[in-house]
This record gives sequence, structure tokens and C-alpha cells, in this order.
Amino acid sequence: MNATSTLVTSRPDRSLTKSDRVARGLGWFSLALGLTELVAPGKLGKALGLEGKETLLRAYGGREIGAGMWALSDTPAPAIWSRVAGDIVDLATLAYGLQGADDEQRRNNYIALGAVAGITVVDLLTALSLTAEQSERKGDTGRDYSDRSGFPRGAAAARGAAGEQVTPVDYQVTATEERTREGQRALETA
Repeated sequence: MNATSTLVTSRPDRSLTKSDRVARGLGWFSLALGLTELVAPGKLGKALGLEGKETLLRAYGGREIGAGMWALSDTPAPAIWSRVAGDIVDLATLAYGLQGADDEQRRNNYIALGAVAGITVVDLLTALSLTAEQSERKGDTGRDYSDRSGFPRGAAAARGAAGEQVTPVDYQVTATEERTREGQRALETA
């Protein structure tokens, strides 16, 4: 671990990248925003022209808290992608709040739209960076499994074993009258 990094991961072979640090910051931001949406949805709704949408704002708060906790994990990329999707939903909700809003609510809503648009850009860039880093790391395992089939005795032996089985009459796709009679006789004798 280098001297400039005070944060650690659960993997000793990997230190936090700049994208990891940004993801952690977004995680803490999500927790704070989610808590605000859970605790004060009425005040938030009134300020943004979303009166009567307190339950929706609480649900958004739960989503933010979940994304925030996930963003603080060792695999933050999916959480940041979920934040991007949530940001799009938030932008649509804020745009809906502009309908029938008074001047103060409209001003607050435009400020919120600008803030959410800005954080959406940060979320998107971070998610793209984390995904690129993750895909680069997948190739660094040092193991080559290209010569393996997944079958202990090989694919040819597996095909052969399946070919030796006799398909019961009941399972055959094209049932003729003769096969049907054979099947009925077999059932009657059983």
C-alpha cells in the first residue's frame, strides 16, 4: 500500500484507484441523501413542488441508502450504475414537479435539476471507469482454462454416454399408433 492511500480494500493485492475513491464518496453522499429523503420527505416535497409524493420520496431514500451501502463495498461498479439509473428517475420526477409549482418551488426545482444533472455526469463517468478497471482485472488472473471442457472424461465421452440411453416411449416426440399401443401395453403390464 502506498503512503498516500489511507483507505484499504479487502484484497491485499489491490489498492484503491481514483475511481474507487470517487465511488466511496458517492456512497457516503447516497447515504446522506437517502437519510434526508427518509426523514424529511414532506419538507423536501414541498420545496420541490412534489407535495403528496412523500411515499415516493421515502422509496427513493431507501434506494439511495441501498446504493450507498453497495458503493462502499469492494465491488462498487454495479452500485454506481444503479445510481445512474436512479438519477434518470430523479430527473424525470423533478421535471414532473415543475408542473403546477409556484415561483419558489420552480426555482428550487431548477437548482435540484442542475445538481442532479451534474451528479449524473459524475456517476456515469465513475461507473464507466470502474467497469473498465474491472474488465481489465478479469484478464489478469494468470490462469488459462482454454484447454478445459468442464466434463471430467471429456466432451466426447459425455456425448457417448447420452447417446447410449434409450428414450422411453412416453418421451418420444413423434408418437405413432404402434408406439402408443406399445406404451399402453407396457403400462398395463406394470
